[in-house]
Amino acid sequence: MEKLEHIGIAVKNLDQANALFAKLLGRNHYKIEEVVSEGVRTSFFDLSGVKIELLEATRADSPIAKFIDKRGEGIHHLAFEVNDIAQEIQNYRDKGFELINPEPKMGADNKKICFLHPKSTQGVLVELCEEIKDAASH
Repeated sequence: MEKLEHIGIAVKNLDQANALFAKLLGRNHYKIEEVVSEGVRTSFFDLSGVKIELLEATRADSPIAKFIDKRGEGIHHLAFEVNDIAQEIQNYRDKGFELINPEPKMGADNKKICFLHPKSTQGVLVELCEEIKDAASH
């Protein structure tokens, strides 16, 4: 893991949460994005390189909707930046961590992501994320 990339917070209403967090943090979100495959709409605030991601469910069967139904609004996950997500997935599997998704998938903010199951991380949902580099940078 390279650094804490963002803290994910589940919210019922993204527009209301954006207004509240803008007031709290003294700055506006820099992006809103929908990840249709995950049934979520997200926004991001940047705090000197560590981001706050607000997550609103767009479907009743999405992971965020289920989380809010079970636990209410609040901190959903901690995301850590990695350089090679495929290698990290194998490393964590070899160390005995349970993975929610065994292969990386597309997430918000131009990232490939994978989650470690909270059962194997003391109840904390941990996201691994790798920024997708532009084809021109290879």
